[in-house]
Amino acid sequence: MSCVTLNLVPSINLNGRNASVNSARLSNSLSCVFGNSSSSSFSFLGYLSSSDSKNRCDSRRVIKGCRSFSSVFKCVSQKSEPSVSINARGNGASERVVVLVIGGGGREHALCYALQRSPSCDAVFCAPGNAGISNSGNATCIPDLDISDSSAVISFCRQWNVGLVVVGPEAPLVAGLANDLGKAGILTFGPSAEASALEGSKNFMKSLCDKYGIPTAKYQTFTDPSAAKQYIQNQGAPIVIKADGLAAGKGVIVAMTLEEAYEAVDSMLVKGAFGSAGCRVIAEEYLEGEEASFFALVDGETAIPLESAQDHKRVGDGDVGPNTGGMGAYSPAPVLTKELQSLVMESIILPTVKGMAAEGCKFVGVLYAGLMIEKKSGLPKLIEYNVRFGDPECQVLMVRLESDLAQVLLAACRGELRGVSLNWSPGSAMVVVMASKGYPGSYEKGTVIKNLEEAENVAPTVQIFHAGTALDADGNFIATGGRVLGVTAKGSDLQEARDRAYQAVEEINWPGGFYRRDIGWRALPQKQFAARK
Repeated sequence: MSCVTLNLVPSINLNGRNASVNSARLSNSLSCVFGNSSSSSFSFLGYLSSSDSKNRCDSRRVIKGCRSFSSVFKCVSQKSEPSVSINARGNGASERVVVLVIGGGGREHALCYALQRSPSCDAVFCAPGNAGISNSGNATCIPDLDISDSSAVISFCRQWNVGLVVVGPEAPLVAGLANDLGKAGILTFGPSAEASALEGSKNFMKSLCDKYGIPTAKYQTFTDPSAAKQYIQNQGAPIVIKADGLAAGKGVIVAMTLEEAYEAVDSMLVKGAFGSAGCRVIAEEYLEGEEASFFALVDGETAIPLESAQDHKRVGDGDVGPNTGGMGAYSPAPVLTKELQSLVMESIILPTVKGMAAEGCKFVGVLYAGLMIEKKSGLPKLIEYNVRFGDPECQVLMVRLESDLAQVLLAACRGELRGVSLNWSPGSAMVVVMASKGYPGSYEKGTVIKNLEEAENVAPTVQIFHAGTALDADGNFIATGGRVLGVTAKGSDLQEARDRAYQAVEEINWPGGFYRRDIGWRALPQKQFAARK
């Protein structure tokens, strides 16, 4: 392989953690070392954004694993590429790729962490990212890139030779970002706007279940509050009321009484609590059992399962209080036995993939099935679909994944998942979410968080993924969101993973935050969950 030197003229100013895509044009002539591209090195500091002296980067923080940044130099192969093995990290030759992750939460931090560890990944960008992602060195953050502007994203991808875009949140997918990137010839892991309706409209998902015989809870859809209340009265409580559209994980009310159900209907259909997302509601049968999360990578026709995981939606210990985006998770989930996983693939995932293809909107991306393992039958029913990785389940999955994530996602984008298998670390992983006091209601922003480095040093397997953090004028991490940190740890079993995660949580000094003290209680019922109040 021979290498050619290119003249790089990017619109960036590399001044550390907050260096910016700006009007200044910098011309650099860079050369690369002849031979294997992995021998080349390009250290890229953690932020591309508006240059702000208050948030200047520690020069010791650089992106790890950026072996040959292909937007800086290009290596011209003189022979065809060998076959690629993506079953395990580092096995076989593979193409090199620069990746852009869309989003700025804990899920996206975990994806950046896994991609940065991928042997075939040259560099990882994250837009907008957050201060924790930048500080970790897992990606170069681009806070000034408007991810709602497809043309801006396409322009960035072309400028930096991005070969794969991974879309984290659901909103850009529903808005059609994957459609626009696909038309521009940019490989994108994430479904089209049409296929994203599986999450964007619960009524669409339920209708698909009806048509293709996918087991789910009995339901009815309403736009008229009086008709909804009459149905609720006939069905009785408990009953589940859902906003049809996207509501940031908060549009589901588990009503234990008729009065709670009527109030939920009024809040959505009369008061407009969720805007257009709540202009149509689903009244759904209450299922009793144990919830579990099931993830599958889909290339339009083939689906391969990821490891199992289970999260905790309710805000309070013992699964009480309002629903949240998720207060913690663990993997694997003992409730999802191998037999149940096979049943989920056969009765839920594969019929969905085939049904979507038959409807003319093939699904490419990660299919996240929220399941209820029904107490009375022991069988899985579909509660909801998400069209992206779950948060915080993604965190425990990514720390356990040992395959080259970049190559696996590329295979999905190209319709080449058939025959692909994934390698996972043995043992278990757990994430404990630390949230701002008051969440999921109103909460204070700007509270200072300290001792994060000490927390990560509790054990080599501890990783702290940032969901809602920024840096203040003094360089301290501050909370900017509801769910703020995902304190994650691996262990030889779930008990060890839990002990390490909570030990790390205990090291963090954040008076403005709180966390559940019983993550994993269903899998570890004998454990007395006690932690510092």
